Amino acid sequence: MPLRIALSQITTGPDPASNLDLLRRETQRAAEAGARLVAFPEATMACFGTRLGPLAEPLDGPWATEVRQIARDSGLVVVAGMFTPAPDGRVTNTLLATGPGVEAAYDKIHLYDAFGFRESDTVAPGTQVVTFDLDGVRIGLATCYDVRFPELFRAHADAGAVVSLLSVSWGAGPGKLEQWELLTRARALDATVWLAAVGQADPAASGAGPAPAGSAPTGIGHSALIGPDGTVRERLEAAPGLLVVDIDPEEVTTVRRTVSVLDNRKLGVRP
Repeated sequence: MPLRIALSQITTGPDPASNLDLLRRETQRAAEAGARLVAFPEATMACFGTRLGPLAEPLDGPWATEVRQIARDSGLVVVAGMFTPAPDGRVTNTLLATGPGVEAAYDKIHLYDAFGFRESDTVAPGTQVVTFDLDGVRIGLATCYDVRFPELFRAHADAGAVVSLLSVSWGAGPGKLEQWELLTRARALDATVWLAAVGQADPAASGAGPAPAGSAPTGIGHSALIGPDGTVRERLEAAPGLLVVDIDPEEVTTVRRTVSVLDNRKLGVRP
């Protein structure tokens, strides 16, 4: 039976309370569309370019507690990017997944030390692959720069996932949209999983004005659902929007029977 999910492409600002109001409204829209899960971008709690240390909260803090309440009120699983304190004084870039029967958190493993930005200066890396089950469908979690590392998505598949949920705040710039489209399709093919990718909208297209100067990633939009065969099934453009999609887990079985890249791997091979 297909699983209906919603990808909420929004533009968040620096104020966690205002972003909660936006999350609440979008979750209601997803519920009205019949979704079982609504996914929000990386940095839903507060956009990059904000001082993260002072606003970071633990998973049992007020911001996450309110997200749980929104999930309970709507009956949906809500997945949203937030920042939690790390033991070394930095923060972790965390995806919270919460709702009926689901409570999971993924700390971003691969940090965005690229394109003139150094996420690792303020963010500590995670170490654990995280999946959760919803209506009998296993879903793996990933965040932004993770998309450049195929081994994480194969780890989702090895853990039994048929969907990888990728939450991003993608940096703009020459060639970045083309890279986004290439990488998301490639990761779906690498692991023969559904790849549900949700990003921050382009600030200019959202009416928030042009992206601020500097290297902090903001967003380019173009959230998409990629099939396990690497084809783009549904997508948004640059502006905010809610993408409601149906995922058929059985298609993963069919594709893996035809293209057995996971079974055909030669683990441990080195040049």
